[in-house]
Amino acid sequence: MAGTFSGTTETDGDWVNLLPEVILSHPQMGENIGASARAMKNCGLNNLHLVAPRDGWPNPAAEAMASGGADLLETAGIYDTTRDAAAPFTLIAATTARRRGMAKPILSPRDAAQRLIEHKSQGGRTALLFGAERSGLDNDEVALADIIITVPLNPAFSSLNLAQAVLLMGWECRMAAMMDAPADPPPPWPAAASQDKQFFFDALEKTLAEGGFFGTPDMQPGVMRNIKAMLNRADLTEQDISTLHGMVKAIKRSVKPSK
Repeated sequence: MAGTFSGTTETDGDWVNLLPEVILSHPQMGENIGASARAMKNCGLNNLHLVAPRDGWPNPAAEAMASGGADLLETAGIYDTTRDAAAPFTLIAATTARRRGMAKPILSPRDAAQRLIEHKSQGGRTALLFGAERSGLDNDEVALADIIITVPLNPAFSSLNLAQAVLLMGWECRMAAMMDAPADPPPPWPAAASQDKQFFFDALEKTLAEGGFFGTPDMQPGVMRNIKAMLNRADLTEQDISTLHGMVKAIKRSVKPSK
């Protein structure tokens, strides 16, 4: 189906390499996946990752809806969990309509796009994380993110469908990338990938549990989400993770577990 607007025919420059990748967590309808791929293609975003699509994969309905973005479906990564999909990324921005009580930066689409582009220009790997159509992202999925994006829409009707959300963020990232002029050199240490951070968080959680830090088992998930949010605000590097691992190991050697 032809679109309402017709784009220009200029070729994207090198700045297109600054655009983030897209993770759709537990998408439901194939049509929404296809429409999201088309929105990505409109904005020059080329890497799609799908977490446990409800109706299976591949999905003919997605291919029919994707139009010129069907090639993104063919190369899409498929994962069982959001954690697996998020593993290689060093900066993840989660879109959610609800404040989750987590101590994470909450940015507008424009500010989030600028941060994503700046991070990518310094050698990081970035992703936009979108939740399922009906329920969005759960707290554990939001905990994987470094920043939260909220859109200041009409408070009387603020709901966006999945493809609209992808298009909105894709457009903002495209505009930020086109305006960006990378000048700062990459930091001396690469940013830590999500999989490295999650591995450390697992080790930290085990050590804290053994030491009786959580008080009760019911407290553990919420406390750990807050700890993760606190550490993620530091924009951890690979060297930071290595140092933190060493600190935890030293504490384990010097402190006897509580009985």
